[in-house]
Amino acid sequence: MKYTYNITGMTCTNCVATVTSALSKIDAIRQMNVDLEKAEVEISTISPISIETLNNQLSDKYVLSEKGKYDQGVVSSNSEERSKLQQLKPLLLIFAYLFTAAFLLNYKDWNTMEAMLDFMGLFYIVFSFFKLLDLKGFPESFRMYDPLAKRLLVYGWVYPFIEVALGLMLLMRFQVTVALIATVVILGVTTIGVSQTLWDKKRIRCACLGTALKLPMTEATFIENAIMLVMACSMLFTRL
Repeated sequence: MKYTYNITGMTCTNCVATVTSALSKIDAIRQMNVDLEKAEVEISTISPISIETLNNQLSDKYVLSEKGKYDQGVVSSNSEERSKLQQLKPLLLIFAYLFTAAFLLNYKDWNTMEAMLDFMGLFYIVFSFFKLLDLKGFPESFRMYDPLAKRLLVYGWVYPFIEVALGLMLLMRFQVTVALIATVVILGVTTIGVSQTLWDKKRIRCACLGTALKLPMTEATFIENAIMLVMACSMLFTRL
């Protein structure tokens, strides 16, 4: 009997080893393959195993969900995946706070360009904070979809610090044009990777909020990058 499950929570090769070790303790499992890039676990068993049994063997960080079943396998599951809206709640709340903060900083003497610079600066600072919470795990998660991080591992390590620098430059109005050009290049590359991931319908975790929060890769990730790119391009157009 052979089963394939989706798995969330894996961010690096250490996660693969942890999941493999935990599930290997189940006697009924004959063979297993844990795929980090596809976020899948393929299991061959000598007898049926419920998905609850598999999840109980894992820590809370990792969650298996039914993808399909083959041969004579029958998997029972009473748990339902959270809706996209629930999963994306942290991201939506952060965006609401950022828009509110940018508005409050400029409402007395409103200037759209200044408000956008404040939003982008705060965006970088806040998002870099979450990445720095788990700097060790972020690069592996980021390289799963960012084209440059896939080819240059060190890029994943320095990326949070690049965000900090760009955030400070925008908030302090220091070399704004340079910061905007860097935004277009950096987020442009990332958006290509996000688009490819969505097109291939891969189920992986988005690294935009680091690994501290279990944020799935969805259309919202593309929209998040698109908002920043549109703002950066519009301001560059007015400056050049």
